[in-house]
Amino acid sequence: MPGSSGNGAVTRSTLRQQIADALRDEVLAGRLQPGQEFTVKEIAEQYGVSATPVREALVDLSAQGLLDADQHRGFHVHEYSVADYRGIVEARSLVTDGMFHALEAGTGRLPAPDDARANAALAGVRRRGEEAQRASLAGDLTVLIGYDLRFWHELGNLFGNPYLADFLHRLRVQSWVCATQHLRRLTDLRGALWSGHTDLVEALSRRDLPAAREIVDAYNAHALALIERLANG
Repeated sequence: MPGSSGNGAVTRSTLRQQIADALRDEVLAGRLQPGQEFTVKEIAEQYGVSATPVREALVDLSAQGLLDADQHRGFHVHEYSVADYRGIVEARSLVTDGMFHALEAGTGRLPAPDDARANAALAGVRRRGEEAQRASLAGDLTVLIGYDLRFWHELGNLFGNPYLADFLHRLRVQSWVCATQHLRRLTDLRGALWSGHTDLVEALSRRDLPAAREIVDAYNAHALALIERLANG
């Protein structure tokens, strides 16, 4: 029956995304280490599902740069170098700067002061930022990553270009995958992690783009310096 076929497709698609999300979280949490190998069969058995949605999820994660496919052997977690991290930080800086430029040119769609619905969305971004900031100050990396990704994704969506927002989200996932292999070697991260989320929201709320740019530039410099120091130490 057509209805049954459609429901099956939705279920498989949902399962594919759930597996991809779960594996991405395993990588971000450091439970799947850079270079670690595994097969479709191993993952399917781990999650108690068939091979098809697992294979599709692994292909999706490979396309996102988190995994590499080994011909006839399976997959392994992509190993990022410090040079890779430097390139990712540069790329995400170009994306955010493009968003700011669109606002200056009048083509961006950051909420106007009298736009109640859009400003409610900005308030939601601020709440994500507050949670991310608390986790950062507490040195709770796992909680920080979750809120930080949501913060930037929701903030990116406010600029009105979903393609840029999705690209920025992909870059931020990749940068966290690269950074966590170094950050998780530290036993205490309190005071070491960037915590300027709410400052950025406040600058954008004031439409103070020079201040917003300065905050993002300082963040990128801080992140790069920290990872380079840890990698060389």
